[in-house]
Amino acid sequence: MHAITIREPGGPEVLEWTDVPDPAPGPGEVLVEVAASAVNRADVLQRQGNYPPPPGASDILGLECSGTIAELGEDVTGWSVGDEVCALLAGGGYAEQVVVPAGQLLPVPGEVKLVAAAGLPEVACTVWSNVIMGAGLAADDVLLVHGGAGGIGTHAIQVGKALGAKVAVTAGSAGRVERCRQLGADFAFNYREQDFVAELKKETGGANVILDNMGASYLGRNIDALATGGRLVVIGMQGGVKGELNIGKLLAKRASVAAAGLRSRPLAEKAAIVADVRDRLWPLLEAGSVQPVVDQVVPMAEAAKAHRALDEDDVFGKIVLTARS
Repeated sequence: MHAITIREPGGPEVLEWTDVPDPAPGPGEVLVEVAASAVNRADVLQRQGNYPPPPGASDILGLECSGTIAELGEDVTGWSVGDEVCALLAGGGYAEQVVVPAGQLLPVPGEVKLVAAAGLPEVACTVWSNVIMGAGLAADDVLLVHGGAGGIGTHAIQVGKALGAKVAVTAGSAGRVERCRQLGADFAFNYREQDFVAELKKETGGANVILDNMGASYLGRNIDALATGGRLVVIGMQGGVKGELNIGKLLAKRASVAAAGLRSRPLAEKAAIVADVRDRLWPLLEAGSVQPVVDQVVPMAEAAKAHRALDEDDVFGKIVLTARS
């Protein structure tokens, strides 16, 4: 089969469409004939040599895919050859075939097209596990999402609104701010021109839940932006890995800070997240109140083009890579 490999750590030009050995499913796994995968920030970090796959995972890029089940491994129940699925992966999505633990499979929801479904599993499981399962977002809460124009941000806006929350986002241009509002954000702040802490407090009094992809550089401002009892969830380090935390402010607000990744979690934890996503989030997709946001569809063999667009911050939502023309 063909897959995207990394010639050496570096820029988008190091990505190559080459022949690699065909995978085979083991017990509890399925083989998926890939229709599409999607590009995530983690793929860029791995391409640069800064985010190696966890032990035992494929070193091929790709944390999600959609496609058709081609083969079942031993002890797999509830799925059949020919089922259209999308899947959460620890790696391997940028390929014509991929092996997936059965617990990380999801049916393609409702009227969503198979190719577009490739951009759902990673954002859905990230947002749901952190904002809902972890931070307990409730109706009428205020949710602040940094990076509102990205894949996670565009998904989180819709999930927050579908659950009855007030949603605020930060984004890096007037155009992106407006598109976030069109997607449903109640408040959208241009972080290059506005003080999101002051603006959020003026509009809402503070956030009950903050989903943060920046890390260190936003830590102090995020604590200031929290309401009493607020929960900050850090899922990225685009702004650095070490920050100073004012414990006094945290205590005064009776607030909490959590940080959680997804890729390296044990299979049982991932399966539990996927099951909850299927039970509680998938009905929102089937009803159309949450939808995939696809900016571009690019042939997988041209993955370098997609990575270049992400490097240039020229994407709203997700870029999907099609495995076959």
